[in-house]
Amino acid sequence: MRIFHIHAGGAFELNALPSQPPSQGFFWVACTRTAFGEQLGQIQASLQATTGLQLVDLHVSDLLNAQLPSHYDYTSQYDLLVFRRLATTQPKTAEPGRTEGTAAAPVRQSGPPVLRRIDTSPVGFAMFDQLLLSVHPTDCAVRDAYAARLLAAAPTDPREGRASPAPGARQPSSTADLMLRVVNMIVDAYLDLRRELTRQLDHWQTELLKPRARYVNWSSLLEARLSLHQLDDICEDQRTAVQHWIDELDTWAMPESSAGQRDLDLLKVRSRDVLEHIERVVHHVRRLEQSTETAVQMHFSVQSNRTNDIMRTLTALTAVFLPLNLIAGIFGMNFEFVPLVHKQDGFWWAMGSMITIAVGLVSLFWRKRYLARTGGQ
Repeated sequence: MRIFHIHAGGAFELNALPSQPPSQGFFWVACTRTAFGEQLGQIQASLQATTGLQLVDLHVSDLLNAQLPSHYDYTSQYDLLVFRRLATTQPKTAEPGRTEGTAAAPVRQSGPPVLRRIDTSPVGFAMFDQLLLSVHPTDCAVRDAYAARLLAAAPTDPREGRASPAPGARQPSSTADLMLRVVNMIVDAYLDLRRELTRQLDHWQTELLKPRARYVNWSSLLEARLSLHQLDDICEDQRTAVQHWIDELDTWAMPESSAGQRDLDLLKVRSRDVLEHIERVVHHVRRLEQSTETAVQMHFSVQSNRTNDIMRTLTALTAVFLPLNLIAGIFGMNFEFVPLVHKQDGFWWAMGSMITIAVGLVSLFWRKRYLARTGGQ
């Protein structure tokens, strides 16, 4: 569990849960789902002390559920956003005895290695006026990545020896602003994966379009299509949750101060930016789905054309040998008087005729491209 105090002067990490409201700014309590389940009593007590409120039981269950889809909910005191991440994780062996809270561990993705490394565990956010509670998966790197960014932007503090902030660095102005920044990092993590996904599916398309390819890993291809369809559903849930959040922002009362109005406008802009990123992810996933489906259809089309070429060649060869069989059948009849049968050079006349007919038909069929292979095959 990591606790931060964020205000206009900077961000500072605390060693314990806050026990009183902040004098300025707000708190960010970021914990894993396991820690949230184990220290639920202390967290609820801290919420009561700092905000005068506690999480309702249904929202606690939502934050503990590792299989919950993305969705948005609210009460009169706080907002709740559950957002399934689209992060890549490196394959590793699970630690013995390690569990993800009281819920089941995330289901392992099927399909090619690049799709199996996509983790879609949910991240939960409970937004109070002066405190943001975020519940992450055990191996979620987004929390630590953004925490490092916050601390790197902290201003100079002679007592703690902090360095000067980066030029242009701006701290989150509210719990909602912080939540949107973290969600934006979660979505951008999938945008970084697009190149690897495209390369994997392009390789499959190349293999499918090879005319002499005899082995196609149809099971992996089917699993990839199912995985992409699942990602499409996840992205749709994400888009719906963020859209509901944007609709809720429109109902907020307009602040009286110009600074408050600017902060609200920035929240709306950042929310629309997150929504646009999610839509880019949805567009890419659907394009990959269509590319996979097109590759399968083109594969069967190539195989059909190859079969047609084979049948056309066999038909032409059959047409070449039909006159030869006719001549052989005529001279094989059991009649006493057959022309050329009793002549000394009759055999050579028959063979010469058959060769001439065969060469003539082969030349004719070759000119009509009946014996030629289709270009590109």
